Amino acid sequence: MKDVQEAVALVLQKNEQDMQSTLEKYYGEIRTFRTGRANPQLLENIRVEYYGSELPLKQLANISAPEARSLEIRPWDIGALEAIEKAIQKSDLDIPPSNDGKLIRLNFPQMTEDRRKDLAKLLRKLTEDFRVQLRNHRRDAIEKVRKGQKVQEIPEDERERLEKIIQKATDGYIQKIDEALAAKEKEILTV
Repeated sequence: MKDVQEAVALVLQKNEQDMQSTLEKYYGEIRTFRTGRANPQLLENIRVEYYGSELPLKQLANISAPEARSLEIRPWDIGALEAIEKAIQKSDLDIPPSNDGKLIRLNFPQMTEDRRKDLAKLLRKLTEDFRVQLRNHRRDAIEKVRKGQKVQEIPEDERERLEKIIQKATDGYIQKIDEALAAKEKEILTV
């Protein structure tokens, strides 16, 4: 009986970890979605080639948003200014950096309504991809439980209870993703 409880606990724990990891990845992805406002998190995925290493931009500079549609990047070492500028130009940001010798400015243009709608559509597609990942975690956990029942490690009534627990966890994570989608979509579509 103790082995059954340990096996069940491991399956539930692994499922919870997988779903939490997927949720955190989703939050990271939607943070980089560009809205009408400048946000330092837009630069989170930019890596800079600096003295032979690739470092995240935030480790090389202070990033601030002095105005709603601009960002300022002040490197800790002025020698990194050119490398930061090149990294921004190579990125998928499509914003030309303005280098004044001490800092880099990024000025974000006003987004059109069509662009906002396209971004919202992209966001919904990304969200659906993450929902599928959560459902895949659910499927994997349920398969483990069913295999446990087939080899008679888990009784049938316990299997049904575990499947309900796994489904409830999945529903909770999908609800969190849906809430984040609604908030981000509102942010994108608000002028």
